[in-house]
Amino acid sequence: MIQKFAISRDDEWYEAWPDVTLTVGGKLVCVFSQCTHHGNRSATRLMITESTDRGRTWGNKRPFTELTNGQPYWNCARISRLRDGRLIIVADQITKEREGGGHNYLWIGDAEGMSWKGPIETPLEGIVPDKLCELPSGRWLLSAHSSDGQWLRYSDNQGKDWSEPVLVAAQEGLKLCEVSILPLEDGTLVAFLRENSGEGWDCYKSISYDQGESWSGLFRIPLPGCHRPVSGLLQSGRVLITYRFMQGGKGWLGTWTQNFFAALTDQESAKAQERRDQWTRILPVDFDRSPVADLGYSGWVQFEDGEIYVVQYIVDDAPKGQIRGYSLREDDFLLAAE
Repeated sequence: MIQKFAISRDDEWYEAWPDVTLTVGGKLVCVFSQCTHHGNRSATRLMITESTDRGRTWGNKRPFTELTNGQPYWNCARISRLRDGRLIIVADQITKEREGGGHNYLWIGDAEGMSWKGPIETPLEGIVPDKLCELPSGRWLLSAHSSDGQWLRYSDNQGKDWSEPVLVAAQEGLKLCEVSILPLEDGTLVAFLRENSGEGWDCYKSISYDQGESWSGLFRIPLPGCHRPVSGLLQSGRVLITYRFMQGGKGWLGTWTQNFFAALTDQESAKAQERRDQWTRILPVDFDRSPVADLGYSGWVQFEDGEIYVVQYIVDDAPKGQIRGYSLREDDFLLAAE
């Protein structure tokens, strides 16, 4: 049964685009943007907040960056935990000279997120980055998109040096962006991509067999209208993807998107190249009732006992965007089939 929790609501601000990680000590750390409006960045800053009771209550909300007025501004932050326990945040900065583009920076924190070093500039250009993805080999992957495709750079010495840009995906006629790179247990990497034409088309994926140095695809997966996919492996070995459902069609007031979904699949489906060879089981998580609905950028973690905790932003009963949390379990996808 899905439970909902308030993470942050400030009716003076539009709060959106959150992500979450779980520290080695069991604390949840959530980062998000606080701005004038989704379409107005006249004032913007990144925020951070914490929960020590598995997301039931949240406290210590504080600015992570200074408030900016206009450009440049911090756009979309992502947070993850490195294999050594340290936390790492990546965010894109939109600059005056590069409207529609951006530069990507890192902050590296201690194991509980009490102190941070950064921002550290990276050579990766583009907007709306993926989480920093650390492979079992220790390689770091950092990816963002620009007008000509989804790109990444990799580092084999924890960000001291970075590779030349690697094209993850681009195809004429498609608007591919907002990747989520998933390392599978056999070393295959699957890059799930938002298709941003507004037609409600499937999620696409590209596949790498050499730790991100080259990519093959594109392949469709049975997730129609999938915006901002966020993928990961569950303890069971299955794959969980959270995303905004965008059905396409005529946009009117808040009708362009109102639904937030989670999808369950498996690693064989993730690697399959034909749509008919893949299965997905889709769970509605929340619905935005606002006439100016806006939702769906998310992050999630899984506790040792199997509980999944998801964060996303939504308008719903607030005048502006708010950050909401959800508790669910893998059984929530499966009990209805019994």
